[in-house]
Amino acid sequence: MDDLTPVHLRDGTEAFVVPLLPANREAFRQEFEHLSAETRFDRFLAVVPRLTDTMLDHLVDEVDGADHVALVLLVITEDGTELPLGLARIIRYPDDPTAADVAVTVVDDWHGRGVATALLEVLMQHRPKGVERIVTVINASNHASLAMLRRLGEVEVSQPESGVQFVVIDLPGSADSTPPERGPVDTSIHTGRGTSLRRLDPPEPPASRAPTT
Repeated sequence: MDDLTPVHLRDGTEAFVVPLLPANREAFRQEFEHLSAETRFDRFLAVVPRLTDTMLDHLVDEVDGADHVALVLLVITEDGTELPLGLARIIRYPDDPTAADVAVTVVDDWHGRGVATALLEVLMQHRPKGVERIVTVINASNHASLAMLRRLGEVEVSQPESGVQFVVIDLPGSADSTPPERGPVDTSIHTGRGTSLRRLDPPEPPASRAPTT
C-alpha cells in the first residue's frame, strides 16, 4: 500500500493511515499500556496488562504486508506531533488461505468517532490477496464491535457462548487476485485457544487446536 492514506473521521477530523513498522515496536508497547483494562480485554479476550517481547515479535516484527497486514491511524496535532488513535490488522489463516482474522483497537478517548470504521475501510482495500471471508471471535457484550463487522459484508453470528460470539463475514468483491482454493467454513479450527489475533503467540496448525475462546 501507499505509505500514507488520507481519511476523514465521522466528525470531519483529518487523519492518515500508515503501515505499522518494526521501528514502531516500543511505541506500540507503550500505547497498549495506556489503554483501559476493558479495551485491552476486548482486544485479546483475556487479561493482558502488558505486551511481552514474544507478543511484540508476533504483533510487530511478523507483519509482512502480505499475509499479515497492520495499519495505524494517526492525526497531526497543532504542534506537528503524530498522534496514533487506533490500529487494525488482518492475518490470513495458514490452514485456509481464503479466510483471515481481523481486529481493531482504538484509544479510549476516541471511541465512537469513526476511527475503527476508517481503519477497516483501508484495511479491506489492502487485505491479503485471495481472502474472501473473515472468521473471528468477539466479546459477546461488545455490541459496537459486531456493528462494525456487519458493515464489511454478509454476516453469520453464533449465539453467545462462554461470553463470546463467533462471526463469519463473506467479503464483497475480491482481493485483486485469483483466490486460492476455498474450503468449507469451520469456525472450530480457527477459534481454539483464541483466534490468530487474540492468541498471545503466533497461530498454530488447526490439528493442535481444540474447539473453543
